[in-house]
Amino acid sequence: MAVKGTTKDDFVHLARIALSDRQQDVHTFLQRIAKRTDDADLATALVELLRKRPTRSSALRRAPAIALPVDTDTRFQLLRMEEHPVLPHEPIYSEVVRGLLQRLIDERFRIDALVQAGLEPTKTILFTGPPGVGKTMAARWIARELGRPLLILDLSAVMSSYLGRTGTNLRHVLDYAKSLDCVLLMDELDAIAKRRDDTGEIGELKRLVTVLLQQLDDWPSSGLLIAATNHAELLDPAVWRRFDELVEFDLPQREAAKAFVNSLLQSVSPNAGDWSDVLSIALAGQSFSDIERKLNSARRSAALNGNNLGDHLASLLQVSDHSKRDRIDLAAQLVSTGLVSQRRAHELTGIARDTIRERLRSATDQGE
Repeated sequence: MAVKGTTKDDFVHLARIALSDRQQDVHTFLQRIAKRTDDADLATALVELLRKRPTRSSALRRAPAIALPVDTDTRFQLLRMEEHPVLPHEPIYSEVVRGLLQRLIDERFRIDALVQAGLEPTKTILFTGPPGVGKTMAARWIARELGRPLLILDLSAVMSSYLGRTGTNLRHVLDYAKSLDCVLLMDELDAIAKRRDDTGEIGELKRLVTVLLQQLDDWPSSGLLIAATNHAELLDPAVWRRFDELVEFDLPQREAAKAFVNSLLQSVSPNAGDWSDVLSIALAGQSFSDIERKLNSARRSAALNGNNLGDHLASLLQVSDHSKRDRIDLAAQLVSTGLVSQRRAHELTGIARDTIRERLRSATDQGE
């Protein structure tokens, strides 16, 4: 019986991709039929099958058994697989970024609602922002929340010593990722997706951009490709247009820095809350990786010298570029919470001890 809204060629195409074991393409084709058909029962049945997604478990079961693609010259693996992504701590993002990331998760768990509305879930995402702001961790978080393995593309490995083979390497990697139900992270996208009008790049590298554009256009809706770059200005304009979603990661401001410092100090300092409050003043605007590096350095120094951790945390309070009023408030806060003495607060902030005492009395009189 013919299905209204489809043609004989549609079913020939379905048979062809099914026989070639292109499961992701079958999934995409069935989504298209569900949207086009006027048969409500058929659409409902297809949506239910897509919602259950029977290919997910089978893809995950066989993923470890499929050899990762390698460079034909060096035999080095072109991908790293994290079958069960693990995060060192929960990521801390702005409300806008967290909302976008959560929506990506919700799309995958409510795919039936999208299909019924004639839509597909987000397939390709571009993460932009300076180094150390959590782009890679966000990819791990998404993979963990979806219960999928994370594949990480090492672009330096893809770049073969024989440039003519680099395009082949890239195709192998992306075809492999398409065959699995996974999250693919393509880090440092600008390494291969530079502007094609850049006169400093040779023709082979420019052809890589064309290969990438073709792959992005053909990415299956059942998969998720995340690309990340620290240098968005280097990307070819055509690359931007190929991504379904753009997520911009900014350097953490005070509230984000405070929450991050608190999460790192909770298990090692009884005064984690007080320290996170004062350190956020000095550390706001620095990347998460820089903040973590400084805190770990302070912890190592305390452990090696047998000193109180607070003495080393206090050394992170470089606030000479802050206004005098902010430094007075910080000095008073350091003393009122018992984190340091008045003498040490003076050394750290440059605020006279008499001024600190006056600020503390004023706060007491006002009931702060």
